Amino acid sequence: MKLAYWPGCVSRGFTPELHGSMNLVAPKLDLELVELDRANCCGAGVIAEHNQELVDTLNARTFAMAQKVEGAVGMMNICSTCQGAQSEAQERLDADGDYRDVVNSNLAAEQLAYQKHAETDWWNKNFLWLLVEEIGLDKLRSKVVRPLEGLRIAPFYGCYIVRPTKRLGYADHPERDQYLEYVIDALGAEPVEYAGARKCCGFPIITMNRATSLRQAGRHLADAIDAGADCLVTPCPLCHLNLDLQQPAAAKFVERDLDVPVLHLPQMVGLALGLEPKALGMNKHVVKTKDVQRKVAQLAAA
Repeated sequence: MKLAYWPGCVSRGFTPELHGSMNLVAPKLDLELVELDRANCCGAGVIAEHNQELVDTLNARTFAMAQKVEGAVGMMNICSTCQGAQSEAQERLDADGDYRDVVNSNLAAEQLAYQKHAETDWWNKNFLWLLVEEIGLDKLRSKVVRPLEGLRIAPFYGCYIVRPTKRLGYADHPERDQYLEYVIDALGAEPVEYAGARKCCGFPIITMNRATSLRQAGRHLADAIDAGADCLVTPCPLCHLNLDLQQPAAAKFVERDLDVPVLHLPQMVGLALGLEPKALGMNKHVVKTKDVQRKVAQLAAA
């Protein structure tokens, strides 16, 4: 399957282990990724608050670049914040032809133009959605060479991939808010239920109210620990920043020890597909992943 690939800003900056692990996982899933290395930031919801036409032009530019990739069936991203922001822009672009013409006029100098989604077979999907809807759980299971049996993994969706449901295609795919559990199970691990799985990680307010932001993150992590999780997994690198990078600080705000690893989705998939933790960048996390690595090694030995 050939895809236009938009890794997003964070995966190429703060969390390069996410970008690297996705590049290793892709060929094992028979995915050919054509990286859009000249594409631009999605705006992460921030630019839209100040200039809607600008953010829609930026995202239309990325969409138009993706639509020009010969042979690609769609565009894939590895950031659920990108998915949310891009879906919002796409909703506006698809709803109003006159507005779409105005936005496309901003792209004319680059000979780019976004085509309405309904008029093409083209789509934009987060890696999580692609795993379930395009690859399929049965095929994913068939690719597993190192089942993650005995590993208890807590899913963390964050905000932008679960709401608003209308914008994110839940009418056609009503179980998208359960896909992480499906994938965890398909890889042989045990999904862990806990209260914070679909709540905000707190990252959007980290610069405005650090205490509230880190208290949110700390509570979700504590809930996952209390539910018996060995680690968490998230499809959002911004959630990863608050749950992993900020975890030592978050522990102070909830007044308890945390120390629970947080994996990127491609890292979890890569482990089950036989890739080694170091190659997946699991030594680059703030919260050490050694306990997860040890369990995986024990499973492989068994």
